[in-house]
Amino acid sequence: MPRRTLRPWERRALPAPDYKFASVVARQFINKLMSQGKQSVAERVFYGALDQMKAKAKDEPMAVLTRALERVRPLLEVKPRRVGGATYQVPIEVRPERGNALAMRWLITAARQRTGKAMSIRLAHELLDASNNEGTAVKKRDDMHKMAEANKAFAHYRW
Repeated sequence: MPRRTLRPWERRALPAPDYKFASVVARQFINKLMSQGKQSVAERVFYGALDQMKAKAKDEPMAVLTRALERVRPLLEVKPRRVGGATYQVPIEVRPERGNALAMRWLITAARQRTGKAMSIRLAHELLDASNNEGTAVKKRDDMHKMAEANKAFAHYRW
């Protein structure tokens, strides 16, 4: 038991919206994309990717971004639970905030793993692929859902 009293945790405030689209989601995406505190570089990459998407897709770039995020956002995940000496992968539902964070992280990781051109071009291609329900990030979501489906027999260990 902890010696100190447990304080109820408080949800952190959402970041201020970005200056170009006035979108909190865009600001969160830029913050996830940022590396080593270089926010101006992350903004340049993000807005460059949106410009690339505007040239390639007929949709508005923010609409493509939100569609990509909802196509990549997982609904279920598995968490290990130790019960009686055995460890079970227990499927649990994903909170919307965590789902958004996972979707952004997977999109950025998939874009970084692509080979070739500048990061803004790779990010634009990954976002376009995800909005069309294909690409590496969508495959990761599908794999997670398959694992949760395969382990649904252990759902009664959820607490």
